[in-house]
Amino acid sequence: MGKINEIIAAAKNNPADVTFADLCRVCDHCFGEPRQQGTSHRVYKMPWQGDPRVNIQMHGNKAKAYQVKQVLKAIDKLEKGYGK
Repeated sequence: MGKINEIIAAAKNNPADVTFADLCRVCDHCFGEPRQQGTSHRVYKMPWQGDPRVNIQMHGNKAKAYQVKQVLKAIDKLEKGYGK
């Protein structure tokens, strides 16, 4: 879990400098296996109502910064119990 926490901390400091592979590691750890993978996109299902998914995609070897921010927001929401 230490490496995951390091990646999350680095992502909070600079969302534009997160590799896609690192973001995949974080998402796999926090959200489980993606419901779609094998293309440039990976889609993770979330346990709450509304728009229950996180979609990430590769941009070169980096993850897109706005998607990194969405992942961080979803992790925060999970840690807080889905906003209950």
